[in-house]
Amino acid sequence: MSNDVAELKQYVLAHASAQHLAADEILARVATDGEGPGSWSAEWVRAGETYERDGNLLAAATHYNLARFPFVDGPARAEALRRCVAVFDRWRRGVPGIERLELELPGGRVRAWAAGLSRTERRPVLIMTGGIVSIKEQWAPVLPELARYGFAGVVAELPGVGENELRYEASSTALFGAMLDAVADRADTTRAYALALSFSGHLALRALPTEPRLRGIVGAGAPVSAFFTDKEWQASVPRLTVDTLAHLTRTTPETVFDHVRDWALTPDELAAVEVPVAYVASRRDEIIPPADPELLRRHLRDLRLITHDDVHGAPSHFAHTRLWTLSQVLHISAADRAHVDAVDQALAQVTGGRA
Repeated sequence: MSNDVAELKQYVLAHASAQHLAADEILARVATDGEGPGSWSAEWVRAGETYERDGNLLAAATHYNLARFPFVDGPARAEALRRCVAVFDRWRRGVPGIERLELELPGGRVRAWAAGLSRTERRPVLIMTGGIVSIKEQWAPVLPELARYGFAGVVAELPGVGENELRYEASSTALFGAMLDAVADRADTTRAYALALSFSGHLALRALPTEPRLRGIVGAGAPVSAFFTDKEWQASVPRLTVDTLAHLTRTTPETVFDHVRDWALTPDELAAVEVPVAYVASRRDEIIPPADPELLRRHLRDLRLITHDDVHGAPSHFAHTRLWTLSQVLHISAADRAHVDAVDQALAQVTGGRA
């Protein structure tokens, strides 16, 4: 089943913005989601090959990543993902400290990128995860920065995304504990935090009752409750989101919302959350209903919330979101005061002194 090209072009923009990528020229060449010249994967791969030949490996990996967007559904996107991981691996070998993790778990293998791990200087852990359409290579370039701020950073993927072979299901909350266990000998996993974007923010919230090592969550655009239960809202959710969610849960677009209906968080579950939560909402979000951040506002004990006048992913507010989420991670984790002040000053410059 091919994706709607107009939707692909619309929803890739937030990811292109997050990676400082000018996509217009490439998107203008895309006419189909099939194979060959003019197709989605072929045109992004073509651009990636140019960067790879020029030795710009990180840019090449970024373009190969978008060639496999939103998920691997056939040989062309599978090859794009393979190229993305391979080229990113070549790039990170020139960046001291980034290493590859592999976890063998019931249900499949999980791969991640990490930095700041040490047996002699065991740092608090920051786990960073994206949503249902973003792979770890999109976020992993921030690992050296996280290490500079005093964290052992781990960047991973939701089940079913990229190189995570697990099925996305109710029990997927165990992923956070598995990653912490994997680095426990080289990090202080008693102080762990999650920078969990989009759907992984929901997964992190659901993990809290069984994972006491998580001491705080920072998220953006995460579903909470109404996304999973409001049938009227679900009827308007973009096809790309529905198809991707069905792929990751190994269901069908017709049955996926019935499958995830009991994933909704309840007011009592939210009221029981004892750790700080920071959340970025978008006022015109076409995927996450406004009832979801409102539920967090009403029931979480310690919520830090900002709302952008934007669509899902807030592509027009990327710089603000990036600095605000980093600032919240530093505040929640009681990081070094000099780091906190430096990020807060940069945030103030972007926002004109607003939060």
